[in-house]
Amino acid sequence: MFKIIVCLFLLVIIQAAITPFIRRLAFVLGAVDDPNARRVNKKPMPTIGGLGIFVTYNIGCFILLRPQFPTHELFSLLLAQSVIVLTGMIDDILELKPKQKMLGIFIAALVVYFLAGIRMNELSLPLGGKIYLGWWSCPITIFWILALTNAINLIDGLDGLADGVSMISLVTMGTVGYFFLHTTQLYVPIACFILAACLLGFLPFNFHPAKIFLGDTGALFIGFMVAVLSLKGLKNVTFISLLVPIIILGVPITDTVYAMIRRKLNHHPISEADKHHLHHQLMQMGLSHRQTVVAMYGMSLIFSFVAMLFLLSPSWGIWPLIISLLFALELFVESIGLLGERFKPLFHFFQKVINVMRRQEPEVHVWHLGQEKPNELKDKKDKQ
Repeated sequence: MFKIIVCLFLLVIIQAAITPFIRRLAFVLGAVDDPNARRVNKKPMPTIGGLGIFVTYNIGCFILLRPQFPTHELFSLLLAQSVIVLTGMIDDILELKPKQKMLGIFIAALVVYFLAGIRMNELSLPLGGKIYLGWWSCPITIFWILALTNAINLIDGLDGLADGVSMISLVTMGTVGYFFLHTTQLYVPIACFILAACLLGFLPFNFHPAKIFLGDTGALFIGFMVAVLSLKGLKNVTFISLLVPIIILGVPITDTVYAMIRRKLNHHPISEADKHHLHHQLMQMGLSHRQTVVAMYGMSLIFSFVAMLFLLSPSWGIWPLIISLLFALELFVESIGLLGERFKPLFHFFQKVINVMRRQEPEVHVWHLGQEKPNELKDKKDKQ
């Protein structure tokens, strides 16, 4: 364990040392983000920061995990990572269409499934029994990789946001795998810690005001590795172990799901970019750039804590926990207007309930001393 901690510390230093060189390389290659209506940067900013993370991560894997990691998996994953990084670099330099980026992720996912052999094979049900996925294993595995990769990519909208949220998620995944799941494949949680160490070394250069962006090179690479490492730890998954990484990645997944719903409700293409993501809404509420990022770090920590509760809870406590989490999440999302002001079903429901309760309440009149009551007034009118 001491050796692992020392190596992780060295990786943080290596990442911090390599990032300035990647920054200069970005200017040479023309991988620069110019300010526009959707960007928060006010000046041209070098991207492809993820290239340094890719290099440092593989240095760590080949030094730390080479004796433990199956050789064919290690090299197959290196090939898949290269496809992802190449896709991201082309997008950062030339700007690819969404379908072209998806094709690159899809090819990398096929490499993971067929060459590395990392896949979702079966699902153990909470009440007993198993579902063998059979030929569904391939589309479900590929969907998992595509979904999580794009989820991380979508939250990469503020300095240090995707980096910090991913780092928190990876540390949580590594902790869960190392201490809670008692897996024999300890190289999987160690790989999570290695990637988290790389992100920690990159964060000082990426936190506001950033000196370099992750770019699609970094966002796609991080999302892809989070998806693959969670799959590796969930090779034959249980219902609970399937939920854990989803909850850990609650911030990017929530942002992605509600972005798709929002665009569908407003009759916009799902792939169309907008400026109504979670971080945009928080900034519109008056939070500064740094405050928004720190707030989303806090949200990520809350999701991580809830994921731990799932593993510690008895079987009967899982469903109340899920319902409570979904209720709180919907309440928060509607309170910041993530779907827009018109689409607040929970708030509208509560408003209707309050209105019904108000109608059913008996009218209470307060009469002042000396004021005649309605019955007395009626008697006077009858006599007249």
